Amino acid sequence: MPSKAPYVVFGYGSLIFKPPPNVISQVPGFLKGYVRRFSQKSHDHRGTPENPGRVVTHKEDWDHFSASDAFPDEDVVWGIAYTINPLYESEVRDYLDYREKDGYTLEMLDVYTIEDGIEKVIVHNAYCYVGRPHNPSFVGSEPLGDLADRIWRSVGPSGRNKVYLYQLAESVRKLAPASFDSHLFALEDRVRELDDKNSNETQVQ
Repeated sequence: MPSKAPYVVFGYGSLIFKPPPNVISQVPGFLKGYVRRFSQKSHDHRGTPENPGRVVTHKEDWDHFSASDAFPDEDVVWGIAYTINPLYESEVRDYLDYREKDGYTLEMLDVYTIEDGIEKVIVHNAYCYVGRPHNPSFVGSEPLGDLADRIWRSVGPSGRNKVYLYQLAESVRKLAPASFDSHLFALEDRVRELDDKNSNETQVQ
């Protein structure tokens, strides 16, 4: 009788720096043919129902939404594939379903890595939470300046939206020698500029 496939979850947002419980192994990797964008409202973690923040989802057809996006289409999304202890699979599923309840759906995708300069699949059919365009929290593409301002101002039960951005950017930098995300890093720069601007204005006052 064939053994049951392990329960592997791919995290590309807050799961990178705040992993799920009961992880028995983890490996960095990437999704092919996708871009990571802050195109999902956050009403319950990094914002409020009245003033939602922005968190990431990934899209494979970003050209359809990118009227406000000045970045070339990168076609990989770096993250971490977590293998969950099978004894706690049900509990972790419930935990993640609740954590990702604000518009995310569960899909299965292959996770890749690079070995000796060659791309190869390291996990077949990893579970991944995705904010699809039909969900009510999806906002699509926004001008970088507007997005930076929204993230800089937003605060929710899980903390400041900008801290989410900073932790994600720093985590992606550390994943692997090839891990990169030009949109993420440019957005980080814009929000840090707002930090500096407001700090300087406070000092002048």
